[in-house]
Amino acid sequence: MLWCLIKEARLGLLAAVMAGFGGVISEVGASQMVGGNIKGETRVLTTATVMEVSKGNFDIAIALSIILLILAYGVTALLTSLQQRRSGYE
Repeated sequence: MLWCLIKEARLGLLAAVMAGFGGVISEVGASQMVGGNIKGETRVLTTATVMEVSKGNFDIAIALSIILLILAYGVTALLTSLQQRRSGYE
């Protein structure tokens, strides 16, 4: 019975994970607080991008942004493919 419940809730759970991931990836302030932003020790992609822009290193900031976009797109594509995959019970 528990397995059937999990199977039925799968689409909603994956949608919630995707929405949560999108929210987390876009929060620069939260990333700075959680990541610590300790110089030379901790750095998250969003914080590093903002810091490089503030320093005027736009080429590095664009490269970091592209990496972040590829990561976000990859996770979203993976979760979407898992969501749309058919099981043998249908």
